[in-house]
Amino acid sequence: MLSVIIPSFNEHENIRRTAGTIAAILRNENIDYELIFVDDGSHDETWKEITDASLFDPNVRGIGFSRNFGKEGAIFAGLKNAAGDCAVVIDCDLQHPPELIPQMYRLWQGGAEVVEAVKASRGKEGLFHKLFAKSFYKLMKSSSGINLDGASDFKLMDRKVINALNELPERITFFRALSSWVGFTTERVEFDVQPRAAGKSKFSMKSLFRFAVNNITSFTNLPIHLITWVGVLFGVLALILGIQTLVKYFCGTAAEGFSTVILLILITGACVMVGIGVIGYYLSKIYEEIKQRPRYIISRTTGKSGGKEA
Repeated sequence: MLSVIIPSFNEHENIRRTAGTIAAILRNENIDYELIFVDDGSHDETWKEITDASLFDPNVRGIGFSRNFGKEGAIFAGLKNAAGDCAVVIDCDLQHPPELIPQMYRLWQGGAEVVEAVKASRGKEGLFHKLFAKSFYKLMKSSSGINLDGASDFKLMDRKVINALNELPERITFFRALSSWVGFTTERVEFDVQPRAAGKSKFSMKSLFRFAVNNITSFTNLPIHLITWVGVLFGVLALILGIQTLVKYFCGTAAEGFSTVILLILITGACVMVGIGVIGYYLSKIYEEIKQRPRYIISRTTGKSGGKEA
């Protein structure tokens, strides 16, 4: 059986359309399926639409969070509750083309343990958004060795991959990177990002920036290493300036240089404060992890439950 995990946040306009579209495609391909909608603490009629969809189609299940825990929590809740031999994660807005799922399923049947859907084009994103995403993926690749070019959450995974992800203990997760980090035999298929079926994107530039910073610090130590290199650079500059000052002093040509001293103090102070800030951010991540709070809290479910978690 194929489990289709669909994170949903304020997507009441898309639930019925998405459920009907995916179900029709899988039925036409004779693929046994279950659709798992994960309501990430929506404030609209998303849960009602999920409940209605589960009454209309017995293969539709719903999981509702007690509040908004974020897309990462929704994905991992779906993986924890998936009953299928494999599972695919897909967005609720149909920007990930569901017509690609049968092809991914056939590749899984052919031996692939992970089938990644890679963006051939990013759709109607703004130039700044595209540059930001490209820079983020390059930084992740250079710092962690994981290639995320064109990566998305749209991917199919074998049961052994799902189990490996479910066993990871960390609270702060980055699904796109972790699903590559665990390894396994991987195939790639390309797709073009489609326009949203309805509604608006839930990601603003502010939330995207927070998402990038959170995932960089949770998956790589690059910011810490940058502080070290900045310290080395300023140490070299200090040595050069120190030698220059001594030479001028003994030659009797030393200038007061008050403005230079003030400028160096300001630059050094700024670097120290940035360094403390980065270290503090990592400490906050450690603090979040050691509290061992759950990634999500499920407050309600609907539909026939075949997963491991009530």
